[in-house]
Amino acid sequence: MSFSLHLTSAPEQRGIPPLSLLIFSSVTLLLVGVVMIGSASMDTAALNMNSAYYYMARQLVYALLGIGVALMVANVPLSWWERSGWLLLGVGLLILALVLTPLGRTVNGSTRWIPLGLFNVQVSEVAKICLIAYLAGYVVRRRDELVNTWLGFLKPVIVLAFASVLLVIEPDFGATVVLMASALGMIFLSGVRLSRFLPLIAVCVAMGAALVVFQPYRLKRVVSYLDPWQDQFDTGYQLTQSLIAFGRGEWTGVGLGNSIQKLFYLPEAHTDFIFAIIAEEFGLIGSLAVLVLFGLLVWVGLVISRRAEEAKMPFASCFGYGLTLLIGLQAVINMAVNTGLLPTKGLTLPLVSYGGSSLLATCVCIGVLARIEMERLDRLEQADRDKGNGRKPKGGARYDD
Repeated sequence: MSFSLHLTSAPEQRGIPPLSLLIFSSVTLLLVGVVMIGSASMDTAALNMNSAYYYMARQLVYALLGIGVALMVANVPLSWWERSGWLLLGVGLLILALVLTPLGRTVNGSTRWIPLGLFNVQVSEVAKICLIAYLAGYVVRRRDELVNTWLGFLKPVIVLAFASVLLVIEPDFGATVVLMASALGMIFLSGVRLSRFLPLIAVCVAMGAALVVFQPYRLKRVVSYLDPWQDQFDTGYQLTQSLIAFGRGEWTGVGLGNSIQKLFYLPEAHTDFIFAIIAEEFGLIGSLAVLVLFGLLVWVGLVISRRAEEAKMPFASCFGYGLTLLIGLQAVINMAVNTGLLPTKGLTLPLVSYGGSSLLATCVCIGVLARIEMERLDRLEQADRDKGNGRKPKGGARYDD
Protein backbone atom coordinates (compact mmCIF):
# COMPACT_ATOMS: atom_id res chain seq x y z
CA MET A 1 0.00 0.00 0.00
CA SER A 2 1.28 3.44 -0.84
CA PHE A 3 -0.32 5.28 2.08
CA SER A 4 0.17 4.51 5.73
CA LEU A 5 -3.48 5.09 6.65
CA HIS A 6 -5.68 1.99 6.45
CA LEU A 7 -9.45 2.28 6.58
CA THR A 8 -11.83 -0.64 6.22
CA SER A 9 -13.96 0.00 3.16
CA ALA A 10 -17.31 -1.72 2.96
CA PRO A 11 -18.07 -3.51 -0.30
CA GLU A 12 -19.62 -1.29 -2.94
CA GLN A 13 -23.03 -2.92 -2.71
CA ARG A 14 -23.36 -2.60 1.08
CA GLY A 15 -24.26 0.33 3.32
CA ILE A 16 -24.99 3.92 2.49
CA PRO A 17 -22.85 5.32 -0.38
CA PRO A 18 -20.09 7.68 0.84
CA LEU A 19 -21.34 10.40 -1.50
CA SER A 20 -24.75 10.36 0.20
CA LEU A 21 -23.15 10.56 3.65
CA LEU A 22 -20.92 13.42 2.48
CA ILE A 23 -23.92 15.40 1.25
CA PHE A 24 -25.98 14.60 4.35
CA SER A 25 -23.34 15.66 6.88
CA SER A 26 -22.38 18.79 4.93
CA VAL A 27 -25.92 20.04 4.32
CA THR A 28 -26.96 19.30 7.91
CA LEU A 29 -24.02 21.30 9.27
CA LEU A 30 -24.88 24.14 6.87
CA LEU A 31 -28.45 24.24 8.17
CA VAL A 32 -27.28 24.09 11.77
CA GLY A 33 -24.99 27.02 11.05
CA VAL A 34 -27.71 29.21 9.53
CA VAL A 35 -30.10 28.52 12.42
CA MET A 36 -27.51 29.02 15.15
CA ILE A 37 -26.11 32.19 13.60
CA GLY A 38 -29.64 33.56 13.59
CA SER A 39 -30.01 32.70 17.25
CA ALA A 40 -26.55 33.86 18.36
CA SER A 41 -26.44 37.14 16.45
CA MET A 42 -29.93 38.65 16.72
CA ASP A 43 -29.20 41.07 19.55
CA THR A 44 -25.79 42.07 18.19
CA ALA A 45 -27.23 42.55 14.70
CA ALA A 46 -30.19 44.59 16.00
CA LEU A 47 -27.85 46.90 17.90
CA ASN A 48 -25.09 47.31 15.31
CA MET A 49 -26.85 46.71 11.98
CA ASN A 50 -30.43 47.84 12.76
CA SER A 51 -31.71 44.44 11.64
CA ALA A 52 -31.94 41.39 13.89
CA TYR A 53 -31.63 39.06 10.89
CA TYR A 54 -28.65 40.80 9.25
CA TYR A 55 -26.05 38.08 9.90
CA MET A 56 -28.51 35.23 9.43
CA ALA A 57 -29.63 36.58 6.04
CA ARG A 58 -26.04 36.99 4.87
CA GLN A 59 -25.13 33.51 6.06
CA LEU A 60 -28.10 32.08 4.19
CA VAL A 61 -26.84 33.77 1.03
CA TYR A 62 -23.34 32.39 1.69
CA ALA A 63 -24.83 28.92 2.21
CA LEU A 64 -26.69 29.04 -1.11
CA LEU A 65 -23.55 30.33 -2.84
CA GLY A 66 -21.56 27.56 -1.15
CA ILE A 67 -23.91 24.89 -2.47
CA GLY A 68 -23.57 26.38 -5.96
CA VAL A 69 -19.79 26.49 -5.65
CA ALA A 70 -19.68 22.86 -4.45
CA LEU A 71 -21.77 21.79 -7.45
CA MET A 72 -19.49 23.67 -9.86
CA VAL A 73 -16.32 22.25 -8.29
CA ALA A 74 -17.81 18.75 -8.43
CA ASN A 75 -17.92 19.16 -12.21
CA VAL A 76 -14.25 20.17 -12.51
CA PRO A 77 -12.08 17.17 -13.54
CA LEU A 78 -9.37 16.23 -11.08
CA SER A 79 -6.90 16.37 -13.97
CA TRP A 80 -7.34 20.15 -14.01
CA TRP A 81 -6.26 20.44 -10.38
CA GLU A 82 -3.29 18.18 -11.06
CA ARG A 83 -2.19 20.11 -14.16
CA SER A 84 -2.63 23.48 -12.45
CA GLY A 85 -0.40 22.78 -9.45
CA TRP A 86 2.17 25.48 -10.22
CA LEU A 87 -0.54 27.99 -11.11
CA LEU A 88 -2.37 27.32 -7.84
CA LEU A 89 0.89 27.63 -5.89
CA GLY A 90 1.53 31.01 -7.51
CA VAL A 91 -2.00 32.20 -6.79
CA GLY A 92 -1.79 31.07 -3.17
CA LEU A 93 1.51 32.81 -2.46
CA LEU A 94 0.51 35.90 -4.43
CA ILE A 95 -2.67 36.57 -2.46
CA LEU A 96 -0.83 35.94 0.82
CA ALA A 97 1.62 38.65 -0.24
CA LEU A 98 -1.05 41.02 -1.58
CA VAL A 99 -2.93 41.10 1.71
CA LEU A 100 0.18 42.64 3.30
CA THR A 101 0.07 45.56 0.85
CA PRO A 102 -2.30 48.55 1.06
CA LEU A 103 -4.89 46.30 -0.61
CA GLY A 104 -5.30 44.37 2.64
CA ARG A 105 -7.91 45.25 5.23
CA THR A 106 -7.07 45.29 8.94
CA VAL A 107 -9.65 44.22 11.52
CA ASN A 108 -8.86 43.91 15.25
CA GLY A 109 -5.14 44.23 14.57
CA SER A 110 -4.97 41.48 11.92
CA THR A 111 -4.59 42.08 8.19
CA ARG A 112 -6.25 38.99 6.74
CA TRP A 113 -8.80 40.26 4.23
CA ILE A 114 -8.89 41.77 0.77
CA PRO A 115 -12.09 43.79 0.18
CA LEU A 116 -14.00 42.94 -3.00
CA GLY A 117 -16.94 45.31 -2.97
CA LEU A 118 -19.87 43.57 -1.24
CA PHE A 119 -17.69 41.21 0.79
CA ASN A 120 -14.17 40.60 2.04
CA VAL A 121 -12.06 37.57 1.11
CA GLN A 122 -9.97 35.96 3.83
CA VAL A 123 -6.94 35.04 1.76
CA SER A 124 -5.72 32.23 4.01
CA GLU A 125 -8.83 30.17 3.18
CA VAL A 126 -8.06 30.34 -0.55
CA ALA A 127 -4.32 29.86 -0.08
CA LYS A 128 -4.74 26.69 1.99
CA ILE A 129 -6.63 24.91 -0.80
CA CYS A 130 -4.17 26.11 -3.45
CA LEU A 131 -1.16 24.88 -1.46
CA ILE A 132 -2.75 21.51 -0.68
CA ALA A 133 -3.51 21.00 -4.39
CA TYR A 134 0.09 21.83 -5.33
CA LEU A 135 1.51 19.52 -2.65
CA ALA A 136 -0.73 16.65 -3.76
CA GLY A 137 0.68 16.98 -7.27
CA TYR A 138 4.24 17.16 -5.91
CA VAL A 139 3.74 13.99 -3.85
CA VAL A 140 2.56 12.09 -6.92
CA ARG A 141 5.25 13.41 -9.29
CA ARG A 142 8.20 13.15 -6.91
CA ARG A 143 7.22 10.35 -4.57
CA ASP A 144 10.50 8.41 -4.85
CA GLU A 145 12.51 11.58 -4.26
CA LEU A 146 10.19 12.64 -1.44
CA VAL A 147 10.41 9.31 0.38
CA ASN A 148 14.07 8.48 -0.16
CA THR A 149 15.97 11.79 -0.05
CA TRP A 150 16.19 14.70 2.34
CA LEU A 151 16.18 17.17 -0.55
CA GLY A 152 12.91 15.79 -1.88
CA PHE A 153 11.42 16.07 1.61
CA LEU A 154 12.71 19.60 2.24
CA LYS A 155 11.43 21.11 -1.03
CA PRO A 156 7.73 21.13 -0.03
CA VAL A 157 8.69 22.05 3.53
CA ILE A 158 10.44 25.18 2.24
CA VAL A 159 7.31 26.15 0.29
CA LEU A 160 5.21 25.62 3.41
CA ALA A 161 7.67 27.61 5.51
CA PHE A 162 7.48 30.57 3.11
CA ALA A 163 3.68 30.51 3.17
CA SER A 164 3.73 30.21 6.95
CA VAL A 165 5.92 33.30 7.27
CA LEU A 166 3.41 35.29 5.22
CA LEU A 167 0.56 34.00 7.40
CA VAL A 168 2.37 34.82 10.64
CA ILE A 169 3.05 38.38 9.45
CA GLU A 170 -0.73 39.01 9.01
CA PRO A 171 -0.86 37.59 11.78
CA ASP A 172 -2.91 34.39 11.39
CA PHE A 173 -1.28 31.83 13.64
CA GLY A 174 -4.33 29.54 13.62
CA ALA A 175 -4.35 29.21 9.82
CA THR A 176 -0.61 28.54 9.93
CA VAL A 177 -1.09 25.63 12.33
CA VAL A 178 -3.96 24.14 10.28
CA LEU A 179 -2.07 24.44 6.98
CA MET A 180 1.20 23.01 8.31
CA ALA A 181 -0.46 20.14 10.15
CA SER A 182 -2.65 19.19 7.17
CA ALA A 183 0.18 19.40 4.65
CA LEU A 184 2.62 17.45 6.80
CA GLY A 185 -0.06 14.87 7.55
CA MET A 186 -0.61 14.45 3.82
CA ILE A 187 3.14 14.05 3.24
CA PHE A 188 3.35 11.51 6.06
CA LEU A 189 0.53 9.47 4.53
CA SER A 190 2.47 9.37 1.26
CA GLY A 191 4.98 7.06 2.94
CA VAL A 192 7.69 9.37 4.31
CA ARG A 193 9.35 7.87 7.38
CA LEU A 194 8.47 9.37 10.74
CA SER A 195 12.17 9.87 11.51
CA ARG A 196 12.33 12.61 8.87
CA PHE A 197 9.58 14.52 10.66
CA LEU A 198 11.18 14.52 14.11
CA PRO A 199 13.73 17.32 13.42
CA LEU A 200 11.03 19.33 11.63
CA ILE A 201 8.61 18.87 14.53
CA ALA A 202 11.28 20.04 16.96
CA VAL A 203 11.95 23.15 14.85
CA CYS A 204 8.22 23.91 14.57
CA VAL A 205 7.71 23.55 18.32
CA ALA A 206 10.69 25.82 19.02
CA MET A 207 9.46 28.46 16.57
CA GLY A 208 5.91 28.23 17.94
CA ALA A 209 7.22 28.71 21.46
CA ALA A 210 9.27 31.70 20.31
CA LEU A 211 6.23 33.29 18.66
CA VAL A 212 4.31 32.90 21.91
CA VAL A 213 7.08 34.18 24.19
CA PHE A 214 8.02 37.20 22.07
CA GLN A 215 4.44 38.30 21.32
CA PRO A 216 2.87 39.62 24.55
CA TYR A 217 -0.74 39.09 23.42
CA ARG A 218 -0.06 35.44 22.58
CA LEU A 219 1.70 34.92 25.92
CA LYS A 220 -1.33 36.38 27.71
CA ARG A 221 -3.58 33.95 25.88
CA VAL A 222 -1.49 30.98 26.99
CA VAL A 223 -1.37 32.19 30.59
CA SER A 224 -5.12 32.81 30.64
CA TYR A 225 -5.70 29.41 29.06
CA LEU A 226 -3.86 27.70 31.90
CA ASP A 227 -6.04 29.44 34.51
CA PRO A 228 -8.77 31.59 32.91
CA TRP A 229 -10.50 32.28 36.24
CA GLN A 230 -7.42 34.04 37.59
CA ASP A 231 -8.15 37.03 35.33
CA GLN A 232 -11.70 36.34 34.24
CA PHE A 233 -12.51 39.96 33.40
CA ASP A 234 -9.49 40.55 31.14
CA THR A 235 -7.34 37.93 29.38
CA GLY A 236 -9.49 35.01 30.51
CA TYR A 237 -12.81 36.67 29.71
CA GLN A 238 -13.69 34.85 26.48
CA LEU A 239 -12.86 31.42 27.82
CA THR A 240 -14.67 31.87 31.12
CA GLN A 241 -17.80 33.11 29.34
CA SER A 242 -17.59 30.16 26.98
CA LEU A 243 -17.29 27.72 29.89
CA ILE A 244 -20.26 29.37 31.59
CA ALA A 245 -22.27 28.73 28.41
CA PHE A 246 -21.33 25.05 28.52
CA GLY A 247 -22.26 24.88 32.18
CA ARG A 248 -25.65 26.51 31.64
CA GLY A 249 -26.49 24.07 28.86
CA GLU A 250 -26.22 20.98 31.10
CA TRP A 251 -27.74 17.90 29.37
CA THR A 252 -30.43 19.25 27.06
CA GLY A 253 -29.79 23.01 26.98
CA VAL A 254 -31.93 26.05 27.69
CA GLY A 255 -33.69 25.92 24.31
CA LEU A 256 -33.18 27.58 20.93
CA GLY A 257 -32.97 31.36 21.29
CA ASN A 258 -32.76 31.31 25.10
CA SER A 259 -29.01 31.72 25.47
CA ILE A 260 -27.88 34.33 28.00
CA GLN A 261 -24.22 34.35 26.99
CA LYS A 262 -25.02 35.68 23.51
CA LEU A 263 -26.45 38.84 25.12
CA PHE A 264 -23.12 40.69 24.89
CA TYR A 265 -21.40 38.47 27.45
CA LEU A 266 -19.57 36.11 25.09
CA PRO A 267 -17.61 37.99 22.36
CA GLU A 268 -17.76 36.58 18.82
CA ALA A 269 -20.76 34.43 19.75
CA HIS A 270 -21.79 33.95 16.11
CA THR A 271 -18.27 33.33 14.77
CA ASP A 272 -15.42 31.78 16.75
CA PHE A 273 -17.53 30.77 19.78
CA ILE A 274 -20.73 29.57 18.15
CA PHE A 275 -20.08 26.05 19.46
CA ALA A 276 -20.44 27.40 23.00
CA ILE A 277 -23.86 28.86 22.11
CA ILE A 278 -24.88 25.49 20.63
CA ALA A 279 -23.84 23.86 23.92
CA GLU A 280 -25.83 26.40 25.95
CA GLU A 281 -29.01 26.13 23.90
CA PHE A 282 -28.92 22.39 23.16
CA GLY A 283 -26.75 21.07 25.99
CA LEU A 284 -24.41 18.12 25.92
CA ILE A 285 -26.71 16.22 23.56
CA GLY A 286 -26.63 19.03 20.98
CA SER A 287 -22.86 19.42 21.30
CA LEU A 288 -22.32 15.70 20.78
CA ALA A 289 -24.65 15.76 17.76
CA VAL A 290 -22.50 18.44 16.12
CA LEU A 291 -19.37 16.50 17.05
CA VAL A 292 -20.83 13.35 15.47
CA LEU A 293 -21.69 15.24 12.27
CA PHE A 294 -18.12 16.49 11.95
CA GLY A 295 -16.81 13.03 12.77
CA LEU A 296 -19.02 11.59 10.02
CA LEU A 297 -17.85 14.23 7.53
CA VAL A 298 -14.18 13.57 8.25
CA TRP A 299 -14.63 9.78 8.24
CA VAL A 300 -16.41 9.91 4.88
CA GLY A 301 -13.63 12.11 3.47
CA LEU A 302 -11.01 9.60 4.60
CA VAL A 303 -13.00 6.67 3.19
CA ILE A 304 -13.40 8.42 -0.16
CA SER A 305 -9.66 9.13 -0.25
CA ARG A 306 -8.82 5.57 0.75
CA ARG A 307 -11.06 4.10 -1.94
CA ALA A 308 -9.45 6.40 -4.50
CA GLU A 309 -6.09 4.98 -3.47
CA GLU A 310 -7.40 1.45 -3.92
CA ALA A 311 -8.66 2.44 -7.39
CA LYS A 312 -5.11 3.55 -8.31
CA MET A 313 -5.95 7.28 -8.31
CA PRO A 314 -2.90 8.64 -6.44
CA PHE A 315 -3.46 12.38 -6.96
CA ALA A 316 -7.13 12.13 -6.03
CA SER A 317 -6.30 10.13 -2.92
CA CYS A 318 -3.57 12.50 -1.76
CA PHE A 319 -5.66 15.61 -2.50
CA GLY A 320 -8.63 14.10 -0.67
CA TYR A 321 -6.57 13.32 2.43
CA GLY A 322 -5.21 16.87 2.51
CA LEU A 323 -8.62 18.55 2.18
CA THR A 324 -10.19 16.24 4.76
CA LEU A 325 -7.41 17.08 7.20
CA LEU A 326 -8.02 20.80 6.59
CA ILE A 327 -11.68 20.50 7.55
CA GLY A 328 -11.14 18.10 10.44
CA LEU A 329 -8.24 19.93 12.08
CA GLN A 330 -9.96 23.31 11.91
CA ALA A 331 -13.13 21.86 13.45
CA VAL A 332 -11.19 20.12 16.21
CA ILE A 333 -9.18 23.24 17.05
CA ASN A 334 -12.28 25.45 17.15
CA MET A 335 -14.20 23.09 19.44
CA ALA A 336 -11.11 22.58 21.62
CA VAL A 337 -10.75 26.36 22.02
CA ASN A 338 -14.44 26.66 22.97
CA THR A 339 -14.09 23.99 25.64
CA GLY A 340 -10.78 25.27 27.02
CA LEU A 341 -8.63 22.43 25.72
CA LEU A 342 -6.53 24.83 23.62
CA PRO A 343 -5.62 28.52 23.96
CA THR A 344 -7.97 30.99 22.29
CA LYS A 345 -7.45 31.22 18.52
CA GLY A 346 -9.41 33.03 15.85
CA LEU A 347 -10.56 30.00 13.85
CA THR A 348 -14.11 29.50 12.64
CA LEU A 349 -16.09 26.27 12.90
CA PRO A 350 -16.35 25.03 9.27
CA LEU A 351 -19.84 25.30 7.74
CA VAL A 352 -21.29 26.54 11.05
CA SER A 353 -19.61 29.83 12.03
CA TYR A 354 -20.52 33.10 10.34
CA GLY A 355 -18.24 34.03 7.46
CA GLY A 356 -18.35 33.72 3.71
CA SER A 357 -14.69 32.94 3.02
CA SER A 358 -14.51 29.98 5.38
CA LEU A 359 -17.86 28.58 4.26
CA LEU A 360 -17.11 28.85 0.54
CA ALA A 361 -13.63 27.35 1.00
CA THR A 362 -15.09 24.40 2.89
CA CYS A 363 -17.69 23.92 0.16
CA VAL A 364 -14.87 23.79 -2.40
CA CYS A 365 -13.27 21.00 -0.35
CA ILE A 366 -16.56 19.11 -0.24
CA GLY A 367 -17.03 19.57 -4.00
CA VAL A 368 -13.57 18.11 -4.65
CA LEU A 369 -14.28 15.13 -2.38
CA ALA A 370 -17.54 14.54 -4.26
CA ARG A 371 -15.64 14.71 -7.56
CA ILE A 372 -13.12 12.14 -6.33
CA GLU A 373 -15.89 9.68 -5.51
CA MET A 374 -17.68 10.36 -8.81
CA GLU A 375 -14.53 9.72 -10.86
CA ARG A 376 -13.80 6.58 -8.88
CA LEU A 377 -17.29 5.23 -9.56
CA ASP A 378 -16.92 6.13 -13.24
CA ARG A 379 -13.67 4.20 -13.34
CA LEU A 380 -15.31 1.16 -11.77
CA GLU A 381 -18.16 1.29 -14.29
CA GLN A 382 -15.69 1.57 -17.15
CA ALA A 383 -13.73 -1.40 -15.80
CA ASP A 384 -16.94 -3.46 -15.63
CA ARG A 385 -17.80 -2.52 -19.21
CA ASP A 386 -14.31 -3.41 -20.40
CA LYS A 387 -14.52 -6.71 -18.56
CA GLY A 388 -17.89 -7.45 -20.15
CA ASN A 389 -16.45 -6.68 -23.59
CA GLY A 390 -13.49 -8.95 -22.95
CA ARG A 391 -10.97 -6.11 -22.89
CA LYS A 392 -8.29 -5.55 -20.30
CA PRO A 393 -9.43 -2.88 -17.78
CA LYS A 394 -7.59 0.40 -17.96
CA GLY A 395 -5.30 0.86 -14.98
CA GLY A 396 -4.62 4.16 -13.29
CA ALA A 397 -1.26 5.64 -12.48
CA ARG A 398 0.56 4.09 -9.54
CA TYR A 399 2.96 5.69 -7.12
CA ASP A 400 5.69 3.30 -8.15
CA ASP A 401 5.24 3.87 -11.91
